[in-house]
Amino acid sequence: MDFVGMTMTQKILAAHAGLEKVEAGQLIEAELDLVLGNDITSPVAIHEMEKMKAEGVFHKDKIALVMDHFIPNKDIKSAENCKCVREFAARHEITNYFDVGEMGIEHALLPESGLTVAGDAIIGADSHTCTYGALGAFSTGVGSTDMAAAMVTGKAWFKVPSAIRINLIGKPSKWVSGKDVILHLIGKIGVDGALYKSLEFTGEGVKNLSMDDRFTIANMAIEAGAKNGIFPVDEKTEEYMKEHSKRPYKRYEPDEDAVYDEEYTIDLSKLRPTVAFPHLPSNTKTIDEIQDDVIIQQSVIGSCTNGRIDDLRCAAQILKNRKVKKGVRCIIIPATQKIYLQALEEGLLKIFIEAGAVVSTPTCGPCLGGYMGILAEGERCISTTNRNFVGRMGHVKSEVYLASPAVAAASAITGKISSPEELGE
Repeated sequence: MDFVGMTMTQKILAAHAGLEKVEAGQLIEAELDLVLGNDITSPVAIHEMEKMKAEGVFHKDKIALVMDHFIPNKDIKSAENCKCVREFAARHEITNYFDVGEMGIEHALLPESGLTVAGDAIIGADSHTCTYGALGAFSTGVGSTDMAAAMVTGKAWFKVPSAIRINLIGKPSKWVSGKDVILHLIGKIGVDGALYKSLEFTGEGVKNLSMDDRFTIANMAIEAGAKNGIFPVDEKTEEYMKEHSKRPYKRYEPDEDAVYDEEYTIDLSKLRPTVAFPHLPSNTKTIDEIQDDVIIQQSVIGSCTNGRIDDLRCAAQILKNRKVKKGVRCIIIPATQKIYLQALEEGLLKIFIEAGAVVSTPTCGPCLGGYMGILAEGERCISTTNRNFVGRMGHVKSEVYLASPAVAAASAITGKISSPEELGE
């Protein structure tokens, strides 16, 4: 068999399968560095594991259970779910169990806690597990049954994905962030444009993106149908990992003759703040293409996509000495306790509260229509979350518009979808 060059993702999978080479379409069994579950998906996996009559877990340090979707518990069912996971974690002495007071939104918490590094192979029973590709890891979402099998064996089956190369050039302008980059890309290729493929980001423009930008972009790779999104490891990545993790990491680079199904170039300097209109993340318009006023009743700044410190600083810059428009509910959710504390120490929470916003404990909450911001019939929300499907945040006749923290904050002030430039920023 003549093998061609491998992509970053293919190299990581080959290494974890104990193979010298893999190619797109090949079925492999790979060793895992981390298996992740949350308070919604873990109970299902735990019950499946019980059916297997498994003695125990493959490695108590390589499983992370994060209570983040309905935490603090909003009702009896969510309390029962967390109790199930809490007892399982105690029974199996799971090292990385995160509950009230130390939890955060899983995909912000795990990199911050140093549990994910370059070269890892990670699965999680949550579709946005692809976030860790920002660090040069292979990470992807799976179902709860796969999570159960992985907790027992430490392995998972994969079909090796083919890849799409995204060549980034230029430097983004002031109010353009990672959210605009990924919304632009999804708008260009569609919600199934990268179906079961690896989105591999390369090019000299990568250096102009912060780690928070990269986490946002990798996080939403799934919204283009991708198996994973992945960034090269550069000085910024290494600096981040050295600050947050004590684990050794491995840097993989694609072969020069790696095969890509398609290639796209995005000039970051030409991007404009971008909004995804209902009811798909691919239904995008730049702020300049929005002709009529889109009146909103709610603005949410948070989630595993945009609840990091850069996002909060950006929102604070716009909300400072301004007021949220009467009739608009502005909900700000720091993604982890550490980010919450940092925002407190930097005075950001004071800015938010003086502006008339509310600040929540870390939670996924409104993103999935869980709590902390459910929409009623006919209401519109601009949100820094990752999905705007029908009924995603509440009533089936409500609407969700996806945008960056800059646009969500500016819109909270004007009461309609707006860019910070309209405020003179």
